Amino acid sequence: MNKITRRQALGTTAGTLSALGLLGAAAHSATAASPAPALPAGTVDEVFQGRRIQISPATGGGHHGGHHGAGLPTVRIDGRELHVMRNADGTWISVVNHYETFADPTTLARAAVRELQGAQLAPFAPMGGAA
Repeated sequence: MNKITRRQALGTTAGTLSALGLLGAAAHSATAASPAPALPAGTVDEVFQGRRIQISPATGGGHHGGHHGAGLPTVRIDGRELHVMRNADGTWISVVNHYETFADPTTLARAAVRELQGAQLAPFAPMGGAA
């Protein structure tokens, strides 16, 4: 009579559970990969600490005008524009966090929300007017 050992039974059970886990993970990633229609590349629309952050990719000459802001994304917090600048090394700064650099506009906007502590952004008017 051919009896299965405890070690064989445990090995078979562990293998079966592993396979089921992989199948479940694959099914979960397939459903998570297609939630809602995706936003255009470079677009962000999220709520962070109760504030709405919207980032639109750069378009053509940019809304800032002149050479200073050409090609910069538009960053808004609760509908008000946050003036952002890109440093030569590729990091980002804003009028709220002028002495702290960030890797990308999303991280920069989240830091601005934390720094504002519930205050609204004031309109930004560059010195010297339009270029």
